[in-house]
Amino acid sequence: MNLPLENIRILDLTRVLAGPYCTMVMADLGAEVIKVEMPGKGDDSRAFGPYIEDESAYFMSINRNKESITLNLKSENGKDILKSLAKKVDVLVENFKPGTMERLGLGYDVLKEINPELIYAASSGFGHTGPYSSRPAYDGVVQAMGGIMSITGQKGGEPTRVGPSVGDIFAGMFTAIGILSAVNKRREDGKGTKIDVAMLDCQVAILENAVARYFATGQSPKPAGNKHASITPFEPFDTSDGKIMIAAGNDNLWTKFCRVMNREELADDERFRTNPLRNDNYDLLRPVIAEVISGRSTQDWYESLTEGGVPCGPINDVGMVIEDEHVKARNMIQSVSHPVAGEVKIPGIPIKVEGCSDEIRYAAPVLGQHTEKILAAYLDMSGDEIETLKKEGVI
Repeated sequence: MNLPLENIRILDLTRVLAGPYCTMVMADLGAEVIKVEMPGKGDDSRAFGPYIEDESAYFMSINRNKESITLNLKSENGKDILKSLAKKVDVLVENFKPGTMERLGLGYDVLKEINPELIYAASSGFGHTGPYSSRPAYDGVVQAMGGIMSITGQKGGEPTRVGPSVGDIFAGMFTAIGILSAVNKRREDGKGTKIDVAMLDCQVAILENAVARYFATGQSPKPAGNKHASITPFEPFDTSDGKIMIAAGNDNLWTKFCRVMNREELADDERFRTNPLRNDNYDLLRPVIAEVISGRSTQDWYESLTEGGVPCGPINDVGMVIEDEHVKARNMIQSVSHPVAGEVKIPGIPIKVEGCSDEIRYAAPVLGQHTEKILAAYLDMSGDEIETLKKEGVI
């Protein structure tokens, strides 16, 4: 299929979201991902609703393009099989609490002796060093501890968790970036390495101008609703029948915005001529804009502002996003055929590489769907050997 990562093979020991999101990104770009799950149970997220024909829609949405094998890592045979598979892959990814793999006798120090070129990627709540390292964590915990909740929400309101699980998702994305950097480094020196990504670190890394504002002013930023902290106007406004998001991100766009509003005098007003001045005089400017925007419909403003070159958009709900003509044109909602759930619609692949397909190749696997295939293909196991492993509870 000529996909960018089709020469990379990954042994995926991850579960729930941060790790599976990382390996999904890699799988979408062509990597062969062998997902290792506990026999009879599998990834915890298989039990997360909603369900389609008793299959988790949550699990299916982030485990496409992967193969599933079951393996009991608490059994000696299971550990031996994992070590054998580790010899055959480029990358191993895990998101256990630090110390878990070491207690199983499967830590990086052990596996790098088996495969010196192995890239071992660990994604955890707090990383493999530091005073919090041994603590468990979930998305909500790192959103709270990482500061993002303290700057999210309405002005004067309570700290608010960001809707999508950004604590997990960014950890997954940073882990994927780390893996790709290690693959590139290995091409130069022929050596594997260990990647250590902490969810909390990732939250600190994405605080963006909140950290800059703190060091510049000595004050911790507070929630400001939908208003941008440094750009005006950059927020939603009420229309006659809803709301529209307007983002005049520089002085040139501000001039265009004033032209579309038929209030060109505002562009030359000494109080509003530059972005710093608009920020300083926000309380004067916002009511003026709000009065103008309230006089027409969302669609009317959307068309006029777009034609005038001003970044803007309606506030879509999920149903509206799925039906958006641009989202459809970009192939961002796709149907896949699942062996149990049937035809399932899931988000598409956002990375478009020229000359490569952006089609999802296959749906998320059912538990252990590829166990026999993988053990036979990579470890030359016979049918009888595989049956014995089943009876012993190893697979």
